Amino acid sequence: MLGRIAFTAAMMLGLVAPANAQDADPAAGKIYAEQVCAQCHAVQAGEDLSSAAGATPFQEVANTPGMTEYALSVWLQSSHPTMPNIVLEQDELRNVIAYIRSLDRTQ
Repeated sequence: MLGRIAFTAAMMLGLVAPANAQDADPAAGKIYAEQVCAQCHAVQAGEDLSSAAGATPFQEVANTPGMTEYALSVWLQSSHPTMPNIVLEQDELRNVIAYIRSLDRTQ
């Protein structure tokens, strides 16, 4: 619930700009995810169990209804209580978003 409130507030205040998908490289996003995110999250297509309890698998994130590029941008730039404070550069952010979106099986 708290995440939804933060997401809505960020959208209303315009605090987070959506990533530009045209400039994104999903292959680079996958490499970043494997190097940084995979320490806790399941990042590969079809993986449904993360190594850290409470770390949502990227496949689940991708398949979440309404998980747009904008929503992912907000999610990735919001702090999470159990997650280290990882700050992504804009190109890294776009690439990781493109990679997560490429996992979406509901499209």
